[in-house]
Amino acid sequence: MKQEQIKTLIDALAGSDLSELEFSENGSTLRLVKQSALNGVPRRSVQKTAAAGPAPDIEDPPAPASSAPADYPAPLYGVVHLQSSPGEPPFVQAGQSVKAGQTLCVIEAMKVFNEVHIDHDATIAEVLVRSGEEVESGRPLFRLMAQG
Repeated sequence: MKQEQIKTLIDALAGSDLSELEFSENGSTLRLVKQSALNGVPRRSVQKTAAAGPAPDIEDPPAPASSAPADYPAPLYGVVHLQSSPGEPPFVQAGQSVKAGQTLCVIEAMKVFNEVHIDHDATIAEVLVRSGEEVESGRPLFRLMAQG
């Protein structure tokens, strides 16, 4: 990857509403994340399922301490899929108890399918998005109730 290409990608990210950008070429991958995106939005675990290489380590926020509902935000921009394929049952539904590590949904970004896993036990109070809907990083996907 040439230095001019990297600068062009940095300028493109800086001049857009995107919070992160990933570019792969000839076996190398460049991932750019705006500093404000790291500070302003809680990050969640994201596992790449259709791309080469391991998923980046993303810091998980602590589980809510109270039983008040808490929103679970999208970790990245893309199209949300609530089931593994059309016609299949959803990964989770309102009222369902979920365990740490369980898949909540998949977000498709740049033709890469990223599984979104919950980082703590909880109950899905409400599903806030529809399958096939575009979501921005930080947009609430689910409303959760912590399990005591």
